[in-house]
Amino acid sequence: MSDNGIVNVSSPHSVLDTLARLEAVVLANGIPILAMVDHSGDAAKAGIQMEPTKLLIFGNPKAGTPIMLASPSAAIDLPLKALVWQDKSGKVWLSYNSPAYLKQRHDIPDNLLQNISGIEAICAQAVR
Repeated sequence: MSDNGIVNVSSPHSVLDTLARLEAVVLANGIPILAMVDHSGDAAKAGIQMEPTKLLIFGNPKAGTPIMLASPSAAIDLPLKALVWQDKSGKVWLSYNSPAYLKQRHDIPDNLLQNISGIEAICAQAVR
């Protein structure tokens, strides 16, 4: 983890395969997928070349809402997000905000941290 709270996990799969695996794990855990932002696809539409970069937004109101009620500023970082991207050397990464960082950033109560901590296992499973 770097100082800014972002966890970067290396993926042995392509961006599209990593994204598909991530979506499958999220759905298998009963978590709704709310949106997928295709940053590189949108860049291409604007005539700008960008390495493959896709953001998956997912979350469960039963888990996120209590956090936002306790720490309203957490709403800027919720629902959870995971970024699948390829660097200039062709390496694929899966990045997400560390739950510990979000806890510190928004003063999330200890008893609610478990509501967002599952992202670590979800992302680890997606890159296996």
